[in-house]
Amino acid sequence: MTAFTRITRCVTAAAAVVILPLALTACGGDDTPTDSAASAPASSAAALPTAPGESVMAQPFGAACSAVPTSGAGSFSGMASDPVATAASHNPVLSTLVTAVEKAGLVDTLNNAQGITVFAPTNDAFAKIPTAQLNAILNDKAMLTKILTYHVVGQKAAPADLVNGSFATLEKGRLTTSGSGESFKVNDTANVVCGNVQTANATVYIIDSVLTPTS
Repeated sequence: MTAFTRITRCVTAAAAVVILPLALTACGGDDTPTDSAASAPASSAAALPTAPGESVMAQPFGAACSAVPTSGAGSFSGMASDPVATAASHNPVLSTLVTAVEKAGLVDTLNNAQGITVFAPTNDAFAKIPTAQLNAILNDKAMLTKILTYHVVGQKAAPADLVNGSFATLEKGRLTTSGSGESFKVNDTANVVCGNVQTANATVYIIDSVLTPTS
């Protein structure tokens, strides 16, 4: 049998049994085919953890997210490992909020709560309040507690829930949210500047203004 005849038969057999990958090996040389999909390296980007059954987006969003450290306890992955008050203490843009939470004695309350959402004002948000007024609030534990607990919702809110949302707060009042995509407002006054930040027990939306209780 000539070499030409052998090659012709081999090509014909491969075409006839194209659904059987082993036919290609029988007609080929000594090289073993490789599965490029199996050999491709896995992505190094790991999704942030979420609670079982949740369908929230894996990544935080918003312009202010760039101010969050890229590694360490204050990074998004680091915050996801700690309860919310502890996680906030590692985030440099939330230092005034952390001081307020400590003054109000709410650290354990927030850290021990499960499945909550926190609308967390930035340092710049607190700076919008006149200094004398802010100092007065920080030194009035009852008023400070009322304001801070108004920023906490007793359920986890995914970005989709903020499109046209109304939520009961731990302060017993209500706050509203509106927007879409990556642009949301709270009570029509505060903008979400870094949203969907996950901690071990809460979803955090960092906002650019301090919310005022309605009751």
